[in-house]
Amino acid sequence: MNRRSSRLALRPFFALAGWLSLACLASQAAPLAAEEHELRRSALVVAVERARSSIVNIHGEKTVTAENPYAERDAAKSETKRVNGMGTGVIVDERGYIITNFHVVDGVKKITVTTADRETYIAQLVSRDAQTDLAIIKVESREKLPVIDIGTSSDLMPGETVIAVGNAFGYEHTVTRGIVSALHRTVQVSDAQNYEDLIQTDASINPGNSGGPLLNIEGSMIGLNVAVRAGAQGIGFAIPADKVVETAAELLSTRRLEHTWHGMVARPIVDENGVVIETVDAQSPAAESGLKSGDIIHAVARRHVSRALDLERALLGHHPGEKIAVEAERDGQRLQVNLVLASAPDATEGPSDPVWDTIGLEARPITAKQFQHHHRTRYRGGLLVREVRPDSPAARQGIRRGDILVGMHIWETVSLDNLAYILNRSDLASLEPLKFYILRENEPQTLYGFLQLSRP
Repeated sequence: MNRRSSRLALRPFFALAGWLSLACLASQAAPLAAEEHELRRSALVVAVERARSSIVNIHGEKTVTAENPYAERDAAKSETKRVNGMGTGVIVDERGYIITNFHVVDGVKKITVTTADRETYIAQLVSRDAQTDLAIIKVESREKLPVIDIGTSSDLMPGETVIAVGNAFGYEHTVTRGIVSALHRTVQVSDAQNYEDLIQTDASINPGNSGGPLLNIEGSMIGLNVAVRAGAQGIGFAIPADKVVETAAELLSTRRLEHTWHGMVARPIVDENGVVIETVDAQSPAAESGLKSGDIIHAVARRHVSRALDLERALLGHHPGEKIAVEAERDGQRLQVNLVLASAPDATEGPSDPVWDTIGLEARPITAKQFQHHHRTRYRGGLLVREVRPDSPAARQGIRRGDILVGMHIWETVSLDNLAYILNRSDLASLEPLKFYILRENEPQTLYGFLQLSRP
């Protein structure tokens, strides 16, 4: 594409003369020392101890473009550099599934995970959601890993004590304390990333804290640290735990990871144990087992279930045709049913995305207000690039997350309908390579390039 002191005084210890005096002192000091130790074990100390073993540190290296790759359509003239990154993660399943921020592992080829007991693993990215900036990675461990206790963010109170734990600036398992400063914050980090309904806290959150837990005074995770306001002090943000759990259930779903199907949607019951079934797909394994909408599930495969994430975790690793015991309740009566998983039918996988298949982009319209705020140009609007498929036409031309696609050939791309019109033209092949125009943050001029489109 082309460019268009204070000092600490140390006091000597004077030993007492005589063994008898020392013995007496020791006999009196021992119980006092134990008592003082217990006084030091505050609720904060206990909370950190409770959560620490389920928090991991993440290191990785990614390759980024050192210079503008669009000067020539010659890959040999592009220069890249390697950048070390760091972040934090939280173990959500004893088999090694860890949740973190997607931006922590995005583009990282070798994800290194270090646990609290100094064990090191190489993790694989298994599932991600760029919109919520959450991802699941997995490590292979011979032993079961400790799982974080997940609380709820629904009853958080401004002013209550919270604790952030993370790999701050590479200092592993750094602990900071603060309060809930505010709730329901919307934060625009960049054109590529917007967060809604965040928890604001004054607990110190620094680079490397991303993906680590925000704990309450009981040591339960009530948020996932995600961002800090640059240039400000005491302003950090976390994704509420309820949103994290909801997304994690989708990212860890058996259908997504193992292509198995149970056919039900469930939600937690406030102040009660179990999840209530909201819907059951017709002719699904759940329907054939006799489960109905409104039933309450308490356990699956002898694992307690209190949220949708627990349901998916309990079903992971089971194969189509396998019978799984489900303990449920209907109208106050206990039920014991056998759920037989099936392979997910291809017909319900959903229609393909022609923009993703053909160009290699996931895009969404940017609001006129956001567009005018960030881009003082003659263009009326554009499409925000949310994802770029590896080795796609877009990737080969160097299009990045956060770019604004403002036009193709002679047409503007303000809406997805505009893009669909271009891709559905009967003479599209004669227009290739298709010229495109993008705006990029911190770039004063419009960038353009040429796409040789792939076919679905």
